[in-house]
Amino acid sequence: MASYVIADIHGEYDLFLRMLERIHLREEDTLYILGDVVDRGPHPVKVLCKLMEMPNVIPIVGNHELMALDGLRFLNREITEESVRNIDRETLAGLADWMRNGSEPTMREFREQDPETRQEIIDFILQFSLYEEVEAGGERYLLVHAGLGDYVPGKDIEDYSLKNLVWDRAEYDIRYFEDRYVVSGHTPTQLIEGNPRPGYIYRANGHIAIDCGCCFTGGRLAAIRLDDGEEFYVERDET
Repeated sequence: MASYVIADIHGEYDLFLRMLERIHLREEDTLYILGDVVDRGPHPVKVLCKLMEMPNVIPIVGNHELMALDGLRFLNREITEESVRNIDRETLAGLADWMRNGSEPTMREFREQDPETRQEIIDFILQFSLYEEVEAGGERYLLVHAGLGDYVPGKDIEDYSLKNLVWDRAEYDIRYFEDRYVVSGHTPTQLIEGNPRPGYIYRANGHIAIDCGCCFTGGRLAAIRLDDGEEFYVERDET
């Protein structure tokens, strides 16, 4: 029984399936997904539907799921002149922000689903957790999408806000905890200053950053097995 973690799939369904093959995921294993399943890549809803079929998957919410929720709820309603006229400014601003951040594939695939499946998808996203605390291989891990914004030593994880956990980027030059590692996505490792291996899993100061930019040119989808720290990668140009 092993514990694996993947982050920021961003609709790359084929890469995700290849990663499942690469890690040889078994029914007794647990797979943690650190958010940002949707948007950007070609098949975000297809990835969501696959995750919904996998009882050994524990999804954690990312900022793209938060942006998508209001949009998906709106698309799941009957769109009339009245419903459009009654959109409040906050919802409209959220939809505009989502559209600027790669929503098109998610919207397109969501529209293709029947009404019952649409609601099941929304309900599934609403069940995503904020974070997970895991023990594996004799180590303790905090799994979270982004980081710990407004970090204060000794602050309980329950006291961090949704924004702190899902939007605020990790500070990789700060060690958050002495007794556990923080595994996160959100920031592609290509963008971490001083990273000697851009595009591969980054480890420093108790951080393990695993978003390797799979939806960008030259990026890859990464996974880590917490039990022994082994890293796994799949890339688009593999044969």
